Amino acid sequence: MPYSYHSSIAHLAEASDILLCILPGGEGTKNAINADILKKLGPTGIFINVGRGSSVDEVALASALHAGGIFAAGLDVYADEPNVPEELLELDNVVLLPHIGSATVETRRAMGQLVIDNLDAYFSGRPLITEVS
Repeated sequence: MPYSYHSSIAHLAEASDILLCILPGGEGTKNAINADILKKLGPTGIFINVGRGSSVDEVALASALHAGGIFAAGLDVYADEPNVPEELLELDNVVLLPHIGSATVETRRAMGQLVIDNLDAYFSGRPLITEVS
């Protein structure tokens, strides 16, 4: 069965029952999921975010959840972590998690290995793999 291509988030939201957001953070994705996108997802739609909190307009999301603009949401990330917007805490149709999306054995092993690989690179005089400036 061929998969459908959607040229925009809006078109994808219209065609989806569940919209899963795994966008990276940054100016290019800030508030990419906004009131218009949530309206296109519709009153039976479910929104899930495990990407970055900054990609979601949390005020618009809380409003859509409160008004029945979308059915439900599941969030693992927030724009101002670890703070969760008060409007979301009051809702029964949202599941809020404390950013545990990376809490798998495989991911934690890989994170530990990356630390070891960076230390090895540093003490060997090579460039760091994940240098932060």
